[in-house]
Order: sequence, then C-alpha cells, then structure tokens
Amino acid sequence: MKKRSVVRVFVGIALISVAFTGCTKTKSKVCDLSAGSDTNVIRVGEVGSMTGSEATFGVSTHEGIQLALCQANAAGGVKGKKFVLYSLDDQSKQDEAAAAMTKLITQSKVDAILGEVASGISKVMAPIAQANKVPMITPSSTNPDVTKIGDYIFRVCFIDPFQGYVMAKFAKENLKAKKVAILQDHGSDYSVGLAKFFIETFTKDGGEIVLNQSYNKNDVDFKSQLTAIRAKAPDAIYIPGYYTHVGLIARQARELGVTIPLMGGDGWDSPELKSIGGAALNNSYFSNHYSAEDKSPAVQTFLKEYKETFGKTPDGLAAMGYDAARVLADAMNRAKSLSNTDVRDAIAATVKFEGVTGKITIDKERNAVKPAVVLRVDNGEFKYQSTIHP
Repeated sequence: MKKRSVVRVFVGIALISVAFTGCTKTKSKVCDLSAGSDTNVIRVGEVGSMTGSEATFGVSTHEGIQLALCQANAAGGVKGKKFVLYSLDDQSKQDEAAAAMTKLITQSKVDAILGEVASGISKVMAPIAQANKVPMITPSSTNPDVTKIGDYIFRVCFIDPFQGYVMAKFAKENLKAKKVAILQDHGSDYSVGLAKFFIETFTKDGGEIVLNQSYNKNDVDFKSQLTAIRAKAPDAIYIPGYYTHVGLIARQARELGVTIPLMGGDGWDSPELKSIGGAALNNSYFSNHYSAEDKSPAVQTFLKEYKETFGKTPDGLAAMGYDAARVLADAMNRAKSLSNTDVRDAIAATVKFEGVTGKITIDKERNAVKPAVVLRVDNGEFKYQSTIHP
C-alpha cells in the first residue's frame, strides 16, 4: 500500500473561483482533496454550476460533497485508499458540462462522477458517463428521463412525478385549493416535468387548472402572464421554476395585487431567493429534500459539522451533495472491488441508507425512493410544514 496523502481540490480549465471565494468569505475549514504524488487514490469527478444562472446550486452541492469526502478520508477512506476530488464548473451551460465530463473521464481518469443539479444538464452528461461505463450519481436532478439513459446513471433525490404529487396533494388537502394556475419555464425539462405531474395529480383528485402559462429563461417581466392568471381567480399558483425567476415572479404578482399562495419545487431552495423576492414570498410553499428544522440526530450532526466547516446553514442542495457522496462512498466500501462494474452494482444495491435527506433506497430504475418535505417561506426563512412519503 502506498503512503496516503492529504489532498486538495483539483482546479480544471473552467473551474470554480466563485466556490472558493464563497468558502473564503465563510472561513471554510474544508480539508485538502488533491492527490499530489499519490496514485493510490479514488478519483471522484464533479461537474456543477459554480457560476452562471444557477450558481448557488453548484456551490452548495460542491460544499456538501467536499464535507462528505473529507469525513470519509478522516475515517480511513475506502479499501485502503482516500478520495481525491476533481471539480469542474459547467457555468450552468450544457456544452460546458459535456466538455467537463469528457475531460474528467479521458484525462483525469475518474472512477465515478457526482453531478449535476439541473436535469437538463444531467441529461447531457449522462450519455458520456454511460458510454464510458463510469458510474454517475446526480444529487438533485429530478426529471425522470435522467436515469433512463443507462444502467450506470443513478440519483439520490426523488423524481418529478413524486414531487408534483406532493405539491398537488398539499394544495388540495392543506391549502384547500380547488382552482390552481400554472406558470412554468417551457424551456426547462425540470419545470415542464413538474408542471405535468402536478396537473395530473391535481386534476385526478378533482381540482381544476384554470390557466397554464409559460415564460422563457431570459424573461424578467411576467406581468402579462400574471394579469391573465389574476383574471381567472385561482386559489393558488404553481410555479415550478428556479429561484432566479421565482423571486421576480413573486414580487410582480404582489405588485398586481395577487395575494394568493404561491407554490413550487426544490428549485426554489437558494439563499438568493430571499434577496430577489423579499417579503413578496411570504405565504409561499415548496417541496424540498430536507428541513434544517428536523431534530433527528443525522440532520443535527450534519448541520453542526457543515456550520463548523463553512460558517453557514446548509440548504437542501448542500444536503443532497453530501448524501450523494456518502452513498457513493458506502457503495464503494460494499463493492467486491473498485472496478466500474462492481461499484455500479453496489450503488444499485443501496437499501435504506441513512441519509440526511431520509432513508435512501435505490429502485430498479436507479431512482431514490424517499420522502419529501414541504417548506413555507416566512420572512426569508424556510419553515417546515409537513413530510410526505412515497
């Protein structure tokens, strides 16, 4: 066995200056995750949106992954080897993600891939991982089609049919909504998928969709759609988009006198949501992977260690990055060997893994079977409302 080394994050051609700047501001105490001269290591690749339109998603996920791998290394690593992390920024762009995947697989020779958050980007990455038979785990891509790309592609999050079901049930049973309007990003696989599954469940339960409106990714003015929605007098509006749009939509809705509840999915989960939307987001609800208010020992330990490392409270994306890396480490520890095939088989055999975001079981479609929580936005704070199980 070769001597183990302490490691630092490898910085590639398009890498994460924003992530490291953010860590510096919060006095990051993250360990080193680079190989140095040691070749007796496990090489983990990460592709994330560290800059661009969904930057907070990538930075949070990256921090969760770092924490998990540092903890695994501190505990002795896996099979006599320690983890090395190669992280590349895709700038929230599909073509950059494809280039990053190719670089990690062909040049860095990674043993596994963690990423992406955005479903549309994961759908570009997955065929490259599958073609090269490199196991890939996405922490947070919820579109069902992602894992259908091949048997080396996994996720540790729930999928959009369940997330849409959760919010449709919440609208009907908790908000007592009978009529709902939809406002979706028609260019986003994530947004379109969530809207579809929300509509299916809500109408099946007797609810009515009074209007289904859409917007483009680069839009900043949503008053035309909101005016049309207001005229239909719904009981709530479902907005399955990302925080960048949701904050603006909420502000413009309130300016138009729309006071009904707004609802959404895990794409709302960002510290920037408050900065963009402010008080306009009060009386809003969204489905998510975990709540920082959860008093379980697993969550409270994670909160403590994350705060000690990064100086802030972890959001759901950080928790998902943490669980994705831990599921990978657990599978590698159980695998017969660290060959790609054996690691893939071990990930597929994951049952009731004790994650921060719930007990994770990987089903035959390589999706995670796990609960979801609903959070309420209250003066910028995300307050726990309920847990809904599959």
